[in-house]
Amino acid sequence: MPPRHLVALLFPLVTIGGFVLAAPTSDDPNAPVRSLTLGQAETTALANQPTLTQAHGLLEAAEGRVEESRAGYLPQVTLNGTYERTTGNFASRPGALPACVSTGGTAGTGGTACTSTTSSTTQTPVSWDPKYNYFLFGATATQLIYDFGQTSGRWRSAGASRDAAADNTRTAEVQTLFNVRRAYFQVRAQHDLVAVAEESVRNQEKHVEQTREFVKAGIQPDINLATVRTALANAKVQLVMAQNNFEVSEAQLAQAMGVPVEGRFAITDEEMPPIPGEDGPSGPLAERALHARPEVANLADQRRAQEMTVGAVRGAYGPSLGAIANVSDNGTAIDGLVPNWYAGLTLSWTLLQGGLTRGQLREAKGTLENLAGQEAALRLQIQVDVEQGRLAVQAAKATIGAAAEAVVNARDQLTLAEGRYAHGLGSAVELSDAQVAHTTAEAQRVQAEFNLAAARAQLLGALGTGTR
Repeated sequence: MPPRHLVALLFPLVTIGGFVLAAPTSDDPNAPVRSLTLGQAETTALANQPTLTQAHGLLEAAEGRVEESRAGYLPQVTLNGTYERTTGNFASRPGALPACVSTGGTAGTGGTACTSTTSSTTQTPVSWDPKYNYFLFGATATQLIYDFGQTSGRWRSAGASRDAAADNTRTAEVQTLFNVRRAYFQVRAQHDLVAVAEESVRNQEKHVEQTREFVKAGIQPDINLATVRTALANAKVQLVMAQNNFEVSEAQLAQAMGVPVEGRFAITDEEMPPIPGEDGPSGPLAERALHARPEVANLADQRRAQEMTVGAVRGAYGPSLGAIANVSDNGTAIDGLVPNWYAGLTLSWTLLQGGLTRGQLREAKGTLENLAGQEAALRLQIQVDVEQGRLAVQAAKATIGAAAEAVVNARDQLTLAEGRYAHGLGSAVELSDAQVAHTTAEAQRVQAEFNLAAARAQLLGALGTGTR
């Protein structure tokens, strides 16, 4: 089977958007050949993966909710201004006090005469023509003093939820790295499987030519020619399937990196390095995972946020105390406004609300209990994830040795079968079986190498570190 770097030469590369894409084979023999390393794939995924964009958006929204909840604890100032062109019609009410009208006169002799506003004889005629200007300008400031932890609890709860969103972003990063690593090594495995299928087709073509000459010479019967032709056709079918799988794996790698599905990749001959402790017991690995997995921190922060929410809801049983101040200028002319101001305290206490607070408190406590259960279940699942990853690594290591031995034996079997067939001692069926055995062994070796890389990527994801 040709080395991977020879396969990579078939796909000269160009760099687009920070990652390396294979371009169609250029007629220029001096065209540069660029390769996509695992590190480049990881960097591209962290920069372009839409799931990370979503996670960052959720984090930004959580930051905004912290500011929203904090706003209730800070002074609130409202400015207002009103201008009216209004009528001056007076509307009396039953039981209104008499209206006092100035009677004029000289100093010391003038006075006022009061008449009942309910008397129809003293009412001013109604006019629909607005004749007066009215101006009102003011500013009102309020400050919450104490509300039994309702506002402060919501503020601290929003802060803990923000921390949970940050943990969720780290979770998305770890998952993105796992996906891109698996996709990267899947492409390499499919590269190698295409090479295995191409080698199988070449061998079957050689067998067909050899058998055709034997049939012409009368050494082999016609049925042997039909047998090797069938084997060649099957090998070509396998090659088409391998090429299709290779192109699908390239599309999946592009998706994992968060880039458009364009061109082809030529990846490097790179392995996943061993993980410290991968051959040891699962206990230390599980302990590392419990401290490093962002999902654990995420649920812990959610639980902390919910505890704050419970306290904030419970505070609704008490009153809210605040301070208020107002200053205003109003009148019928800009140059004749009358100033006023006041300052005071406000006390608000909802005594009857139909059990609303009690229901909200039960809901908050139930959510808190649910989060505690999720956290316990996650800790158990992490231990299983670590154990599965560790066992997968060990199984893949053992499989690689067996697969390599199978390749050596299958190659010897094929060599012997071809020698026997060339001397007229073996049959076409024996030759075909030997070729199938060799192809299968090569494919198993490729799969074993992929399984080891994928198992280490899986173990890294289970540990929650994201780093190699």
